[in-house]
Amino acid sequence: MGLRRAMVRLILRRPWLIPDLVGLAWASRAHGWYRRPPFLPVPPDDYLRWRMETAYGDPDAEPPLEDLARFLRWARRMRRR
Repeated sequence: MGLRRAMVRLILRRPWLIPDLVGLAWASRAHGWYRRPPFLPVPPDDYLRWRMETAYGDPDAEPPLEDLARFLRWARRMRRR
């Protein structure tokens, strides 16, 4: 999936965003994530594909790194409110 590939590239270039990415993953984790492999609190694939389709018109889109960084910062601010 393009989104996950973009997230890895973003974290490799801007490791200080790791706490924001972990916070977002936790906030949007799948219900019952601890019951299904890979037992990680990450968002469901269908949710991520829907987000990419609504944002970029393609469920397999790879968003620009600056868009991801901006979204992570915004999501952090919203969770703190």
